[in-house]
Amino acid sequence: MNQTIFTGSGVALVTPMNPDLSVNYEMLGQLIDFHLENKTDAIVVAGTTGEASTLTDQEHLQVIEYTVKRVNHRIPVIAGTGSNNTAHAIELSQEAERLGADALLVVTPYYNKCSQKGLFLHFQAIAQSVSLPIVLYNVPSRTSVNILPITYYKLSEISNIVAVKEASGNFSQIAKILSLCGDRLDVYSGNDDQITSALALGAKGVISVLANLVPQDTHDICQSYFDGNPEQSDNLQLYYLELIENLFSDVNPIPVKHALNAMGFEVGPCRLPLCSMDETAAERLLGSLYRYGLMEEKKAGSVTVRRPQEALLWRRNH
Repeated sequence: MNQTIFTGSGVALVTPMNPDLSVNYEMLGQLIDFHLENKTDAIVVAGTTGEASTLTDQEHLQVIEYTVKRVNHRIPVIAGTGSNNTAHAIELSQEAERLGADALLVVTPYYNKCSQKGLFLHFQAIAQSVSLPIVLYNVPSRTSVNILPITYYKLSEISNIVAVKEASGNFSQIAKILSLCGDRLDVYSGNDDQITSALALGAKGVISVLANLVPQDTHDICQSYFDGNPEQSDNLQLYYLELIENLFSDVNPIPVKHALNAMGFEVGPCRLPLCSMDETAAERLLGSLYRYGLMEEKKAGSVTVRRPQEALLWRRNH
């Protein structure tokens, strides 16, 4: 039986940028404080949502170090240290451990498109290079690589590989992972629209983009389920479905940074090759933010969204 890193909502934190695209550490500190004050259960830093692929190694490690110091052991800090170069992932992982991260998030190697044997050897080498617990990250839509359940089973026999962020969207696969690995491998949903479904199969929580905007309610989706109130958990999940859809109407993290900027968190733009949102999608996102009470009407744009406000309020209150 492994030691669970966290239960509940781990935010996949954005990396705020200044207008010149340097990292905005002042805003990063404000975001971290916002999550500490609003029941986020863990912070995942320098992952996909944190634009790790366009951070230099120096920036990557500075963001991890800043987050570790700001959080100061109040909740776990999980550092993204994945790469499609095993040696590079090992270097980042060892540095993150030195800087005080509580755990590592390691994505499947992208572009190389390695075999299942290659996946095992890649993760094994990283795990053997550090003592920190490791969360595997399976996101085939971005990497074109899927960790098969039998590979999870073999990886779960490595003592410090303790969890997975499963973003395949395949519930049959999640069920198979939990059936094969039992309590040796915790599962976190990697999809905000599937949190309650994953919890029902035995997941420990979510690593969430939605939590950037509504950390307490994302926590409550999980906590309600753990407290024996699955109906409340389901209702919150359904209540936020429209917002979640709009947060993924463009490549993550483009919409979530657009939303945070509209809400008054000056997180800046994404670095190229990620660019600004399509105007129609952006207006639809802003209209959704207004209807969820997350921004002022005057900023909300003109696009009509699907559900009437009354339906949202009914779902939120039942």
